[in-house]
Amino acid sequence: MDELTSNVLLVCVASFAAGFTDAIVGGGGLIQTPVLFLAFPQYPAATLLGTTKIPSFSGTAISLFQFARHVKLNWKILFPIALSAFLSAMLGSSLVRHISNENFKPIILLALCAVAVYTYRKKSLGMHKNEHAQTLYALPKAVVCGLLIGFYDGFIGPGTGSFLVLVFVSVLGFDFLHASAHAKTVNLATNAASILYFITTGNILWWLALPMAIANMSGGFFGTKLALLKGNVLVRKLFLTVIFLTIVRFAYDVIF
Repeated sequence: MDELTSNVLLVCVASFAAGFTDAIVGGGGLIQTPVLFLAFPQYPAATLLGTTKIPSFSGTAISLFQFARHVKLNWKILFPIALSAFLSAMLGSSLVRHISNENFKPIILLALCAVAVYTYRKKSLGMHKNEHAQTLYALPKAVVCGLLIGFYDGFIGPGTGSFLVLVFVSVLGFDFLHASAHAKTVNLATNAASILYFITTGNILWWLALPMAIANMSGGFFGTKLALLKGNVLVRKLFLTVIFLTIVRFAYDVIF
């Protein structure tokens, strides 16, 4: 087996794991993106980031399809959030080649630490739906969050799904299972925006993105099955795990 084939297989294994994690709570980019950068360092960052968007979109789409068969989506709230995230993600992607994201990482690290402490201390957070919070009064806050997270996904990426889950849980009162399903829709919109931009700039390696997409969809299929079977308890535990790993990742980037 030559080096190119082994690197493609390595990246596909990472894509499967990313799809599995993304399907439940997000954060698959923490697995997929670093492996891709390690396996193919000869390509520009924008090209590698553009390539990751294809499997991310594909895996999220298969997960959303499965979730939608079992979880009712609130489109009155979902559509404006997804639209705002789509537009800001396109803006974020357009800035990838022009602005260093290094200055943002300490801010993101602090935000992640706050998210971890907040979620861990509130044991009941996301375990039950809060119908009173799911009103149009909370929508402006959620749309602002959609704008910020959409920009983040287009510009940096890893951990976007986890941020979206937190918005639906803490701002809109969803339980973790419903939050994960709704986050998939918004994440699909941000991935689509980035794909449109990266296609127009020629920053996608299709020969690599397509096998990664198949692997990611496979992981997403099994991850969604597990999430629907185990429910909120599993999703909460994995959410905290992914947030912790994201903190470790960004702490390493900031320190070293």
